[in-house]
Parts: sequence; C-alpha cells; structure tokens
Amino acid sequence: MSSGCTQCPRRCGADRDGGAVGLCGAGRDMRVARVMLHEWEEPCLGTPSGAVFFVGCPLRCVYCQNRPVSRPWEPGGVPGEVWDGGRFEEEITHLAQIGAANVDLVSPTQYAGQILEALAPIKDWLPVPVVWNTGGYETVETVRACRGLVDIFLTDFKYGTAETAALYSGAPDYPAVAARALAAMVETVGPPVWEDERLKRGVILRHLILPGGRKDSLEALRLAADAVGAENVVLSLMRQYTPDFAPAAYARLRRRVTTFEYETVRKEALRLGFSGYGQDAAAASCAYTPDFRSSAVQLSPADAEPSFKGDRS
Repeated sequence: MSSGCTQCPRRCGADRDGGAVGLCGAGRDMRVARVMLHEWEEPCLGTPSGAVFFVGCPLRCVYCQNRPVSRPWEPGGVPGEVWDGGRFEEEITHLAQIGAANVDLVSPTQYAGQILEALAPIKDWLPVPVVWNTGGYETVETVRACRGLVDIFLTDFKYGTAETAALYSGAPDYPAVAARALAAMVETVGPPVWEDERLKRGVILRHLILPGGRKDSLEALRLAADAVGAENVVLSLMRQYTPDFAPAAYARLRRRVTTFEYETVRKEALRLGFSGYGQDAAAASCAYTPDFRSSAVQLSPADAEPSFKGDRS
C-alpha cells in the first residue's frame, strides 16, 4: 500500500504505511475481528457461510449493528487480530474444510489490496465461491481488481439521496458512488448464474429499509435499477432494522419499520422488475447480531428471510 490512502471513496490520504490510521479505522495491518460459520446470509448462498469480519469500515452509519468492529477506536471496540497472507490462507482453508458453503468476506474494503493479494494464490483450488460482502461504498478500481478472485458481490445500496446519506453515514456522495460501484460489479462478475438453486456467480443487492425512510428507499431502488437493470441482480429487501443500535439523538430511528413502509417499497421493487428475497417482521431483532467478543460458533435462531419472488428460471 502506498502512502496517502485512496483505498475507498473517502480517499482520506492517511499514511497507513507510516503508522497512521485512516477514517475507516484501519492502519497498515489487515485485522480480523471474528471468523465464524454464519447461518444468516441470503439462502441462495447456501449455509453456513464462512464469515470473516474485518475491523473498520469506510462508512460511519449511526445505526450500525456491528459498531464494535466497524469503529474499533471507540470504547468497547474490538481491535481484532493481525493477519498476514499465511494466516489468511490457513483460516480460509479451515472454513472450507469444516463445511462453509462460501467464503464470506465481511467489510473488506479497507483491506482490499491485502485481501486480493492473499486470495490470488489460493483461489483456483478453493472449492466454494468467494463473496465480497460490502457496504457498497467502493471505488470502481477496487471492484475491477476483484475480477477472477471474487465470485459474488453481496453489496448494500443504502441510500437514494445525498441528504439521507449525509445524515446517517456522513457520505453525501454515497448514492452516486454506489451506483457506479454497482455497475462495475455487474460488469466484473456478470448477471446471476445459478446451480441447484444456489448462486454461483453474480451480484446480490441488499437494501435495508429505515424507519421514516420509505421515499429514500424508493429512490435507492430506482437508482440501482437505472444503473444495472433489475434483472441483472438478486435483490435482498431487508426489514431487519432494529432501533437497539441507534443513538437517542436520532429520534426517527428509534422505532422499527412498519408494514406499510415495507410493503410500499416491496411493491416498487416488483414493479421495477427485481426478484429475490424479502423479510418478515420477525427479522427485526438484535438476536441476529453476532457477538464479536465470543470465539464460539454462532448459528441463527430462526430463518427469517423467505423469498418474495422466487422464480429462478
């Protein structure tokens, strides 16, 4: 990594090689907070996912459920362990050996260079797909560098307007950046490729509906459809927002999403031509948040992600 970090769209210029920490919370070394068999991802990825949670994040979402990992500098933050390429290979190999259906790289953006370098020598013999599980705030250059190494992009498209993106993530450029990154993802891995109801290659587009954010969600879906065409991604429309992690100062976020809000966005998703997965109200529980201070394998207490339009033909 060269001095003056431009790894993510923040392009904060931190000298990470010289010991500085970027706005993402990452320094020179790749740090991992947790490795686990994870039952909570979209059904088409297969179960369990072999999840690797990286420390830090380019975004600063005020409602983040993974805050101990995404903001390691805060009280209670998890600093994680330093991994080099050898440790990466060892852990990924172990996940495949114990039955992981995929390698699920969670919040990898701030370590993209190190991760892709470590993936290169092992990708050809990995028996499972590699998933790039991202908040969607990526540079086009990083996405294109994943060609041949990443099989599936599992990406958020969080916001439809600059105002909402600025308010909740301090990133007013998020909608434009995410649209460009999404287009690059589809260009890099192509449209969905299925095998026995599992996604082997393609893009899963996640959108989390926020309370009071119905109109912003509608705009987000329209931007995504305009960027790539609804038929070229698998949509995961999420109702799992819970107010447990939102600061008291954000009054609008101190409740769950209503059925009216969710159904309004779902109907627009279908009108736009998306297909994929939805969630019922039971998904809005903090029980699905991993315990990043535990080394035990965690499994999902229930499946809360039924298909809302499941025709894969």
